Amino acid sequence: MSDTLTKQARDDWRLAGFLPYKLSIASNAVSDLIAERYRKRFGLKVTEWRIMAVLGDGGTSGSTQQALTRITLMDKVAVNRACKVLEERGLIRRVPNERDGRSHLLELTEEGRAIHAEVMPLALATERELFDGFEPAERDQFRALLDRMYARAADLAKRG
Repeated sequence: MSDTLTKQARDDWRLAGFLPYKLSIASNAVSDLIAERYRKRFGLKVTEWRIMAVLGDGGTSGSTQQALTRITLMDKVAVNRACKVLEERGLIRRVPNERDGRSHLLELTEEGRAIHAEVMPLALATERELFDGFEPAERDQFRALLDRMYARAADLAKRG
């Protein structure tokens, strides 16, 4: 193998340029930034806030733990642990699932909705800070590209 080919192979294999790695560290950096801002005030971990955010986004209809795992793409053990903590803190409650008696629906309690209502503006303000310096068209394009990447990954995962 020539020195040029070896250098090219090394460049191609650099972790810093690997898309999944870049997406992961960017996602972690953004999540950690927002989490630090609400962790101090509300004592919530990232996984707990994600569960609350999804439940708050869905209104009052509730969601099963299995659905939360699918929606958040978090490990079912992490979702289970977060739900248990939130339930113990009185931020979510289990209600009977009329469609499936084997499972329960999870929904925010009044206190959970109040915290959600306080955290969302904070999270949105942080999002605005992150996009500071981006043109509106760049923001729209960034969101569209992320949506396309997610859809493509989901499609490839279905194919196996």
